[in-house]
Order: sequence, then C-alpha cells, then structure tokens
Amino acid sequence: MKFEGTAAATVARTLLNNGPSTTVEVAAILGLTGAAVRKQLDQLASTGLVESSERAPYGPAALDSKRGRGRPSRVFSLTPKGRARFGEHQDSLSLSAVKYLNNTAGSAAVRDFAATIAKDLVARHNEISALATIEERAMALIEALNQDGYAATETPGLHGSTQICQHNCPMIEVAAEFPAICEEETKAFSELTGVHVTRLATIAKGNSVCTTLVPHNRRESA
Repeated sequence: MKFEGTAAATVARTLLNNGPSTTVEVAAILGLTGAAVRKQLDQLASTGLVESSERAPYGPAALDSKRGRGRPSRVFSLTPKGRARFGEHQDSLSLSAVKYLNNTAGSAAVRDFAATIAKDLVARHNEISALATIEERAMALIEALNQDGYAATETPGLHGSTQICQHNCPMIEVAAEFPAICEEETKAFSELTGVHVTRLATIAKGNSVCTTLVPHNRRESA
C-alpha cells in the first residue's frame, strides 16, 4: 500500500519525530480531529506499520502517570517495519561501500571510517562542549541530532540523568552490520557532553529506539 504524501504518512512521521503518542496527542500536534487521526492509525496498524499498547514502550509518554482515571488511552508507536518505511535512511550503496572497505582493507579501516564520522559530528557541533552544565550539553546534543535526521527526544532518567532517545537511524543498514558505527558515535556523545555516557539500547540491535544515558550527578569541572 502506498502512503507517500498521504495523511497516514503525516501521522506516521509525527510518531517518528515525537515518539509514542495517544490519538489526542497526535491530533493536537497536527491540528486534526481525533476521529481523523484514529482512522489513519487504524490503517497503519492494519499493515503492521504501527502498534499500540496501554503504556508507551519508550520516550516521554512512558513516564506519564497522569492520564486520568478510567480506561487508559492507547499509546501508538511505529514498529520496526514502520521506522524502516518512514524514517530517513541513507541509500543501500552506503552499506555496499562499507562492505567493500571491510573486505579490501579490513575491520581496522571500517573502525577508522566510523571514527571519522564521529569526529565530523564533534567538529560540526563543537560549541556544545563549551556549555556550562551537563544538562545544557545534553539538550544541545539532542537538537544537533535532530538537525542530522535522528528524530531525538529527551526522557528524564534516574538520579537526575537524561536519556537521549533517537527514534530514527539514518545509518541503520550500516550500523546493524558494523557495530563500530554505534560505538564511535557513543564516544562522540561523551566528548560533546563531557561525561561518560552509556548506550542502553540501539535500533541496530533490534530495539525500538537508540537510548543513551547521560549522567548529571558528576561534579562539574572548574
């Protein structure tokens, strides 16, 4: 079924950019009626692109315990198939190129390639590391990731930490086969935020979202 340019595609990309959401929340973002959004969600769900549950599997909605009494609203999120359909992905030529690099120059060359991508991220957003607090750096990193098409959001973590949730991975095909891509990206996050961050989950390993924990409870350098 073709969705490109349709209302269903707009609803799907809203879930991609904002994370798991209820019908009411999607309707508010798009300025549509709940009935109109529900129709598109039902269509997306019937083709396996969207799924629903009583609680969000990840993202800000997962922490929302104030949804009122009575029957809880269903929370909709994209399935892996849905992210593949509506997310931003580099052409498969990228995977072919990295495979060729691995076969002709070895895994060390792939690691160098991944490190180069990470260094480019740091160079393009090096102003982040100059911000005063870890929280400011984490939020600025989220903004930078959104500029690069990662559909990133922030979720409060334990002990005042921040969880960076990336709902889309433009390098998914390459990262799924070559973990060095994710590993070097994590190092770049640590460099930009000034603390050791921890990767909790990645889309490349079959999770719903890439989640990175940024701790705030470390003493700031003078």
